[in-house]
Amino acid sequence: MKRRHFLQNTSLGFGWLGLSALAAPQAVKSSKRVIFLCMRGAPSHVDTFDYKPKLNADSGKPGTRAGTQLLGSRWKFAQHGQSGQWMSELFPELAKSADDLCFLHGMQTDLPAHPQAYLKLHTGSSQFVRPSMGAWTLYGLGSLNENLPGFITITPASGFGGAQNYGSAFLPAQHQGTRIGAEKRPIANAEMANLRPKLDATSQRAELDLIQALNRGKLAREQHDPQVDGLIESYELAYKMQSEMPVFMDLNKESEATKKLYGIGDAVTDDFGRKCLLARRMVEAGVRFVEINHGDWDHHAGLGEKLPASCAAVDLPLRGLLTDLKSRGLLKDTLVNWGGEFGRTPHAEGTDGRDHNVKAFTMWMAGGGVKAGVSHGFSDDYGYEAVDGKVSIHDWHATILHLLGMDHEKLTYRHAGRDFRLTDIHGSVVREIVA
Repeated sequence: MKRRHFLQNTSLGFGWLGLSALAAPQAVKSSKRVIFLCMRGAPSHVDTFDYKPKLNADSGKPGTRAGTQLLGSRWKFAQHGQSGQWMSELFPELAKSADDLCFLHGMQTDLPAHPQAYLKLHTGSSQFVRPSMGAWTLYGLGSLNENLPGFITITPASGFGGAQNYGSAFLPAQHQGTRIGAEKRPIANAEMANLRPKLDATSQRAELDLIQALNRGKLAREQHDPQVDGLIESYELAYKMQSEMPVFMDLNKESEATKKLYGIGDAVTDDFGRKCLLARRMVEAGVRFVEINHGDWDHHAGLGEKLPASCAAVDLPLRGLLTDLKSRGLLKDTLVNWGGEFGRTPHAEGTDGRDHNVKAFTMWMAGGGVKAGVSHGFSDDYGYEAVDGKVSIHDWHATILHLLGMDHEKLTYRHAGRDFRLTDIHGSVVREIVA
């Protein structure tokens, strides 16, 4: 039962920490926090970061599936930085940070439908309700700021599993993500509900103390109830957030130079730029895990028009985020992840689109202990299937936890008679990308 032992360090605002997660001698803690840039809908890797000259040369020939034709990328690729990373012209700003990026070109998953693949990307499972990656991270490491949520998700998808993608499932409730904003609504107009108390401070504190006394009485009688314990923690956090959260939601105190760096004020980049700047402010204040959601990248048709628009919306803000984190000394211990739930086919769907591809896609990482300016793995000449350096979603999760100093096999929680973990019974750390 040693995996059920816990350590409380409320003086540091760490909440409940799993001792088994910390006892990982082979894990190296290079990162303190995570920013996950989730591109819902699956970006086309062969048009963005996975250069395939043979695909371009054979465009129009029979495709990888019967009755299809290969579709070469219409966008030019070039090498960037001292590392010579291949990137398409769709990311001219991000290309300036090429030497900070670590590309994973051998990504694979096993689910060709968006809802299931998206849920597995976030929770490691497409079949059952499981804690999200952010919840596991917060459970294992605790929060760095007792007045703010440890896990925040910005404009999460309403479909594709909805709240499960940032939920805590059977983990104590305080580990679930706090949602800011809603899908397809500008983040500039987002407000967090109930931040303005209806009672004066004295009355509100008295009311909360009464509720907490009742909750603690129940906890004392039952001796062990993670849900009640989580409720107590959540109520206290909500009380503290009323004064702290509005400060971090307000971008008006940022300099004009910083806003320009993120593309704020420009119609194309304003929304995603605001999300990225919020993420930087959050991690700087001690939020452990921040997810930024952006979609839709599901380009079955209109690829020539829609893909450039999607890329343009995120390109400058991504560069701004990496630059800002680096200038503040935060990038070295902030793990930044970018990607979607799977990739796109090298053959055309219709005349101007690409279908789903689970056999190969590209994600990238930066900071937080990963090797910079490198590419790991590669797919075949057409970008249809990974042939070297294959990385599953479980491997990706294991690597993120490893970089945070946790052993994915030991970060467990006993539920329904067995020990559960983010990677289930799978996953291997991709040690080749660890700096």
